[in-house]
Amino acid sequence: MRFDDEEEDMLDEAEDPDEDSEEAEDTMACPYCRKQIHEDSVRCPYCENYISEEDTPPHRMPLWMVIGFIACLAVAVFWALGW
Repeated sequence: MRFDDEEEDMLDEAEDPDEDSEEAEDTMACPYCRKQIHEDSVRCPYCENYISEEDTPPHRMPLWMVIGFIACLAVAVFWALGW
């Protein structure tokens, strides 16, 4: 079967279907559980650890600890002032 010039140019310009699937399947090993995850993942779907420290949410002190600290501080102030 012989292709004419137009058909040959169209075949040359067509993308390789394997090329797109390779890009979609770029994976790397999770640094914590070593399972394969997508390269652009922010968090591992298996162990749920964040891949980089930049992506981790800031750690907040739980509300019950803040309330407990304020209550202890208030008791200490009232005791020191003799009320």
